Amino acid sequence: MAQINERVMGTTLLVLASMVAARANAEVLSVAGNGFEIRETVHTAASPDKVYAALLLPAHWWSSDHTFSGSAANLVLDAHAGGCWCEALPGGGSVEHLRVVYVSPGKTLRLRGALGPFQGLAVDGVMTWSVKSVADGTDVSFTYSIGGYAKDGFDELSRMTDHVLGEQMERLKKLADAESAPHGH
Repeated sequence: MAQINERVMGTTLLVLASMVAARANAEVLSVAGNGFEIRETVHTAASPDKVYAALLLPAHWWSSDHTFSGSAANLVLDAHAGGCWCEALPGGGSVEHLRVVYVSPGKTLRLRGALGPFQGLAVDGVMTWSVKSVADGTDVSFTYSIGGYAKDGFDELSRMTDHVLGEQMERLKKLADAESAPHGH
């Protein structure tokens, strides 16, 4: 089992590292020896209700490339305090990615946990999503803060995480934009 986890983590980090340079709008807010914080923000013409509803369906917008099972269809998010952002694995296994700690429907969703490769490290994280109505649609943002111990520090991990989570934010925006587009054209 330890070999599988190390292989998954190594492969995930390799994939993450290969994509870091491709994203120019990185928003690593801070990085230190004990952790980091990133922020991602997008704007969509979709209504806040549509964006929030889409957010709660990670199977529809999260990339399968960044799952343990290889399929985002295995992701579920139970949006109530104590709920799980979890993934079903082949053979009856499962992964808890994040635990829901705060829900203000249509506005804020806060989760705790160590995503993906961080699960094998002595770290914990907090991800806070914000959905805000503006005149021409919705601003969506999140912060993800990680704290704890990582033998090699957090510089590279912060950049890789920013890239991967930025990709997921763009996928959520694309889904929300598609949901708000006029149909039949």
